[in-house]
Amino acid sequence: MLANAWLIPLFPLISFVLLVAFGRQLKEGAAYVGILSLLASFVVAVGVFFERFAEGAHDYITSFDWLNIGDFVFTMGFEVNQLNAMMLIVVTLVSLMVHLYSKGYMHGDERFPVFYSYLSLFTFSMLMLVISPNLLQAYIFWELVGASSFLLIGFYFFKPSARAAAKKAFLTTRVGDLGIFIGISLLFWQTGTFEYAAIFEAAHSGVLSPEFITLTSILIFIGAVGKSGQFPLHIWLPDAMEGPTPVSALIHAATMVAAGVYLVARLFPLFEASATAMLTVAIIGGVTAIFAASIGLVQNDIKRVLAYSTVSQLGYMMMALGSAGYVAGVFHLFTHAFFKALLFLAAGSVIHSVGTQDIKEMGGVGKHMPITKIVFLIGALAIAGVPGLAGFFSKEEILIATYDSGNVVLFWLALTAAVMTAFYMFRLYFLTFSGTPRHENHHVHESPIFMTLPMIILAVLAIFSGYVVYAGFGEWLAHGVISGEEGEGHHTWIMVLSIAAAFGGIGLAYLLYGRNNKVSTAEPKGLHKLLFNKYYVDEFYGTTVIKPYTLFGYVLKFFDKYVIGGLVQFTAWIAVAIGRLGQRLQNGQVQAYSLVTILGLVILLLSMTAGRLW
Repeated sequence: MLANAWLIPLFPLISFVLLVAFGRQLKEGAAYVGILSLLASFVVAVGVFFERFAEGAHDYITSFDWLNIGDFVFTMGFEVNQLNAMMLIVVTLVSLMVHLYSKGYMHGDERFPVFYSYLSLFTFSMLMLVISPNLLQAYIFWELVGASSFLLIGFYFFKPSARAAAKKAFLTTRVGDLGIFIGISLLFWQTGTFEYAAIFEAAHSGVLSPEFITLTSILIFIGAVGKSGQFPLHIWLPDAMEGPTPVSALIHAATMVAAGVYLVARLFPLFEASATAMLTVAIIGGVTAIFAASIGLVQNDIKRVLAYSTVSQLGYMMMALGSAGYVAGVFHLFTHAFFKALLFLAAGSVIHSVGTQDIKEMGGVGKHMPITKIVFLIGALAIAGVPGLAGFFSKEEILIATYDSGNVVLFWLALTAAVMTAFYMFRLYFLTFSGTPRHENHHVHESPIFMTLPMIILAVLAIFSGYVVYAGFGEWLAHGVISGEEGEGHHTWIMVLSIAAAFGGIGLAYLLYGRNNKVSTAEPKGLHKLLFNKYYVDEFYGTTVIKPYTLFGYVLKFFDKYVIGGLVQFTAWIAVAIGRLGQRLQNGQVQAYSLVTILGLVILLLSMTAGRLW
């Protein structure tokens, strides 16, 4: 089965080609093409995963010569190891759920086939990134993921806000992509290869100096910062909510934002060789986790709360990886994909029915949407880290990893972010589903089966996916990647603190929003205003980056128009002047021609005479 892993990205590619060619004829039948292709990919991915999980199974790598330049041979192919076998399951499953859900959510949209073609392209790009056996191939599909996300975020291109969000996402992630491009170029310069194994060998054998490893690791991490929405390149992620809700679920759960975490995890042996690079990853992750969680406390747009939650949870994963908690970070990536996709799809179900994204205009929705209410509650409990659900297991692993790293500050940041997560998720839950309605929509109803079925499946996974830890999932993930045992001590007191953080945040949210379900209409002030305006990071970039570059653009425009353009126009004026002079000489009058002939003869005689005299 491992040898057939190349089929997994092939099916969505075929779907993309078919929908581009025949989408107009298929109309809403395009959904079945996309769904069947992802179902086929998921079935193969399940087979690949279980074969790789089986005892005695080893990494499978196959490649072919793609490009020969001098003495260098560049290859392409695919690889199956523990990490990407898990990611293949996550990406295909979440994408399949999004394809199913979109059948109901996008019903009636005139660009329905286009939407499904974009989904297929996006999924193909992510799957190819995941199974790439070398950095060059990974970078190619890394960029294709960015390009296809641009299409999805800007799907409603007729809305100025959607166009602006798509451009913002594309340009912001390009900043990070420049870092990763330089990083992999430097690695190739020193090692002569893009192959993962050869680079890891060079890093641990002394071929690469510690300073060089630190430099390249941080440059590659900059790319991960852009894709995974880490501070300070997080600004595109909340704005990506302008895309359709299924897109938000796909981007924020298992695909684009997970690419950055996946890249750091895939290159973990390289990062592990530099304590400075690891500390950098941990600090950025910790700052991002607390920074985004604090913003999520006061937002009123249901999708933006979930967006900042995603940024915070990605920070959690990065903090774990930087703390040498490889299994903890990857495990949380696994569980987070399911409950975050569930939360976004449930939020989309509410938006689809109520007709607004503002939680101030919701309330009492649960009475009319019982399935959506239950699955959203399950997702909220899971991300809050309530015992028995998936998020509890992975969050505890992260807390243990940060504590075992010896960095107490990171541990308390992680714990504080856990309290904030529980609080803002249940603030969202209470204001949306409980209390009396604050909207005037009398047609609120449960979503159709195509929307509720994926949510139910994801809800089951949000409950039970964490239990894979008892099947040796952690040891399997760590085998051959990290040295030694990770998280040997379970630290019962950390588990108690984790549970207290979850219930403390939920209890505080209930006291403030669950009992009276009132929403303040007063203008935010002080710290509330600072958080509501997202620490004014966008305004800071607007003042320090956008305005100076805009001014510089005007200077270049002036130079181009009046200096370069002026020289061109002056040259043209000279040519026109000479042409007009010739036009005057060629006027068709015999007298003028005779005068010119006589003048020419006089000038010729004078010049000959002067020549003889000199």
